[in-house]
Amino acid sequence: MFIPIQLDENSTEPLYAQIKSQLKTLILSGHIETGTLLPSIRELAGQLSCSVITIRRVYQDLEQEGLLRTKQGTGTFVAPVHQGERDQFRKRAVEEAIMAAIDAAKQMQIDEQELRDIFNEIVRIRMRND
Repeated sequence: MFIPIQLDENSTEPLYAQIKSQLKTLILSGHIETGTLLPSIRELAGQLSCSVITIRRVYQDLEQEGLLRTKQGTGTFVAPVHQGERDQFRKRAVEEAIMAAIDAAKQMQIDEQELRDIFNEIVRIRMRND
């Protein structure tokens, strides 16, 4: 199975964090469904050209978070995720993006009303086109 993870070698974020964050997003967004067998640690490390230790740590951390289940001799599978967890994740992701936009607006000295106008215009355009 191919997992669409994009690594940025120039990022200040460690590869481990990039992989974990993207895999978690793919699971919680439903792009990788419950019960899906993930590539072996060695296989995913090869796909991403990174260390086996890195992928083992990602899998272990996501298993501790309840997103993955490992069955000895069978492999690592996506665990069931409740709709409430998915909804909470979706909301948190959007909130973080909006907070980043607000921070950018502050740096550009854009006031609250101007930011609201920009936001409303973008929502109007994007919601119409999607």
